[in-house]
Amino acid sequence: MHKLAIFLFSLFLSLGLTAQEKNPIAVLKTNHGDIEIELLKDAAPKTVQNFIDLAEGTKVVNGKKIDKPFYNGLIFHRVIKGFMIQGGCPLGTGTGDAGYKFDDEISAKALGLDKEKAMTDKGPSQKLMIRSRDDFARTVLMPLYPKLGITSEETFNAKKAELQKAVEAMTIEDVYTNMGYKYEDGLKSVPALKGFVAMANSGPNTNGSQFFINLADTPWLNGKHTVFGKIVKGQDVVEKIGAIKTAAGDKPEEDVKIESVTIKK
Repeated sequence: MHKLAIFLFSLFLSLGLTAQEKNPIAVLKTNHGDIEIELLKDAAPKTVQNFIDLAEGTKVVNGKKIDKPFYNGLIFHRVIKGFMIQGGCPLGTGTGDAGYKFDDEISAKALGLDKEKAMTDKGPSQKLMIRSRDDFARTVLMPLYPKLGITSEETFNAKKAELQKAVEAMTIEDVYTNMGYKYEDGLKSVPALKGFVAMANSGPNTNGSQFFINLADTPWLNGKHTVFGKIVKGQDVVEKIGAIKTAAGDKPEEDVKIESVTIKK
């Protein structure tokens, strides 16, 4: 009897933990088929909740509740073959949002960006996507100038050696932090891999309603886009959408609609 009680108690704990750790599933019903997304609470809890609130029509914006499921009827307005499909814009143009912006939820440490050098023997890390001197100046140098007190050509020339030393010591996290990105060490961030879902943005802390699903691994997006979900069913549907014919601005010639989003908790 004692052993049975211990067994039942262990089973109870096991079931309780399983239920507690289970992530919600978002089912996107589209006119090309269904896509099921596991929402990663440990990676981005606020972002997951934001998606759920929008999907269920319970999001409160400026004191007013959105009174209908936000994503129902919207389109995937941007499709780039071999890269990603993007949706969540109420205008269908990529310029709209739900009326607010919120912060990124990313751990640079979990992604290893705090250890990865910005500069390699061959130049800037490929993950920084620096393709020209202008890119390098805009991405690496200019955000560093205020920290070193460089305000003119004279101070630039006087601090060239200090600047070079600082650049050589920088990690990818340092580069992004200087650009305005903020990180939270406690999050279990995951990389932007094929089949993962992340928030679209226009720079640091500009998340809203738009999201994208990766058609390929995109390491240059790690640390700059909050990854909050992964496809668990319907990757073939994502691939089908990713291969459709597009027009100007990478917009599909025929609408790819999100007919509904259902959250399974």
